[in-house]
Amino acid sequence: MKNLIVIAFLIIGTSVKAQKDQKVAYFASGCFWCVEAIFESMEGVNEAVSGYAGGHTKNPTYKSIGTGRTGHAETVAVYYNPKKVDFATLVIAFFGSHDPTTVNGQHPDYGTQYRSIAFYNNDEEKDIIEKYIKSLNYKVYKGKVATEVLPIKKFHEAEDYHQNYERLNPNNPYVKNVSIPRLNRFKKRFPTLLKENARH
Repeated sequence: MKNLIVIAFLIIGTSVKAQKDQKVAYFASGCFWCVEAIFESMEGVNEAVSGYAGGHTKNPTYKSIGTGRTGHAETVAVYYNPKKVDFATLVIAFFGSHDPTTVNGQHPDYGTQYRSIAFYNNDEEKDIIEKYIKSLNYKVYKGKVATEVLPIKKFHEAEDYHQNYERLNPNNPYVKNVSIPRLNRFKKRFPTLLKENARH
């Protein structure tokens, strides 16, 4: 894995712009409870917010996207300090925290609302994502990466009860059996990317 990170830094590069000292990136890779917890464990990430993106309806809700007819995927907006972590590193963490060769889902959740998407704000970010995917196809993975690469058009923040769900509901069966194990796998794989308080 260490070699993969080194290769990725050589292949790709740096990042972009959102607010004063903060930028925002958007990723979808299965249940947003899991994705939010993963990014919030990373050094340089100030906050991760669960929501919906990539669809065609105006006001998506958890219930409506669950039908698979809105086009939206469960997505996380990652607010980060580019002086501490760059976009390329977030891309590495994104691809390394799920199976990007799976179409429309991440075990045990399946449906278009759980598909893998790396969103971009500009051409520089798009280039970083596409070059990294090229480095993974049939090399790191046996198959082809199924992750969609899309411009971020509109991010809809999810209902309040979804925010920080993994942290606030540690005894929820799904959190115990899916979210926490997924977070722990990420921590084990990327120990150098973690905040001090997330290393235990």
